Formats: sequence, structure tokens, C-alpha cells
Amino acid sequence: MEPLTPRQAEILGRARQVGRVEVEGLSLQFDVTPQTIRKDLNDLCDRRLLQRVHGGAIYPSGASNYAYDSRRMLAADEKRRIGERAAALIPDNASIMLNIGTTTEQVAHALRQHDGIMAITNNINVAHILRDTPSAEVIIAGGLVRKSDGGIVGEATVDFIKQFKVDYAVIGASAIDEDGSVLDYDYREVRVAREIIGHARQTILVADALKFQRNAPIRIAHLSEINVFVTDRMPPEPILALCTGAGVRIEVAGEDTEAVALAAS
Repeated sequence: MEPLTPRQAEILGRARQVGRVEVEGLSLQFDVTPQTIRKDLNDLCDRRLLQRVHGGAIYPSGASNYAYDSRRMLAADEKRRIGERAAALIPDNASIMLNIGTTTEQVAHALRQHDGIMAITNNINVAHILRDTPSAEVIIAGGLVRKSDGGIVGEATVDFIKQFKVDYAVIGASAIDEDGSVLDYDYREVRVAREIIGHARQTILVADALKFQRNAPIRIAHLSEINVFVTDRMPPEPILALCTGAGVRIEVAGEDTEAVALAAS
């Protein structure tokens, strides 16, 4: 799937802000024909990023997530930088649990450079990324394989995770609310994520800045339960204040510079 064009990304951002975009208004804004805008909207809707309505498109509700391929394309460079920064926080010879998510998959890519790690995951994609890493031991959870994205969920997965106590949990999320709630869509996935957090000595949350603008209905945890939050942009003031008050370390992975580490105090 091709990345979004700059115009499509701007249309998506506008829809996220106001909830609905109109063909006529977008045509005037971008100085292109209505046919061009309709093509952009159709592409965004095919990716399940927007929903078509008469005369335009609306931003989807917070009740369901984007399709997996669409999530991989959203903020792809930012997720890669976040993955590299998060992996840099994890030493060689560490034990790690990684949950479902396109950002945790980027952490897995960066962990291929590590020596002597044990990686436990309920994400088939993470296991595939790490499977041929010579010095990594990869353990994959049992359970129900979710066809949409290769996530493994269910009671068997929860029971499997309970067997371990690891050095680091690497957790992705679909949304972060201003009250500090870390959120996702699938209750079965959330149950596994909670168990992963409960069986790790330190928890690293990895999430790009788009997650500050999204909603999801199910609570994984509160930011105060996180040790390190790795993102690509400084969080909004309410979230920053919560992290500061709870002593959560924020790591901002910059685009053109080395990641900036900000210790909350």
C-alpha cells in the first residue's frame, strides 16, 4: 500500500479535527478539481481512515480501529524513530515482552541489533521479525490468532503471560486520553496487555503523537503505571503534567536530531 500523499494527510488531519470534510470546501482549499478530491476521499475510505457520506467524508468513531495495513502506513517514519529510541533503552541480555501493535513491531526491528535477548510476544509479526535474529530467543504466546493483524488473544494467552516475570514490557496503544488513560479497542487484547504490564519490572509505552488525538473505549492502564513513555513529539500540557507528577520519563524521538530524553521531575 502506497503512503498517503501530503494532501491526503492534510485532509485526514482536517477530518480528525472537525469530524467531517466536504468535497466542495476541500476543492477550494487545495485549488484542485472536485474529481481529484473525490479520488482522495475514496482512497482514504478504502484504507478505512474515513467514511464516505453524501458530499464528503466523516472521521470514524472511536469504537473500532483502523485496518492493520492502514495503521502501518500512518506515521510510519515516526514509529520507526520511536522503535529505535525504545530499543536503545533496553540493554543486551534483557528479557522483554512486546504486545500487539505496529509501533511495537518497529521496536522489534530495532532489537535485532541486540545480543542475548529473550523476547516474549503475543504478536505473530514481532515473532516473525525476530525469529532469525541469531542471539535472540523468541517465545510466542498461545491463544486465538486474530486474523486482522496477527495478534494473539484470549484466556490461553493471559494464562501464558502469567508464567513470566521480565525486565521490560513494551506496550503500544491506540489512544491516550488527557486524563492519562492509555486506551485500546479490543477487550481481549487489553486483558493481555494488562497482564504483560503486571509481569514486567519496567514498562515502556510507545505511541506516536497521533494517539493524543484519538479515542478508544477500553482502558489498558494509566500513565502513572508506566516507567518510560517514548513518543515523537512532546505531549499536550495535560498529559505532560500527569507524566511529570507521576515521575514518568518522557523520551522524544526527534526527526533530524538524536532523541531528546526528558526526565520528568
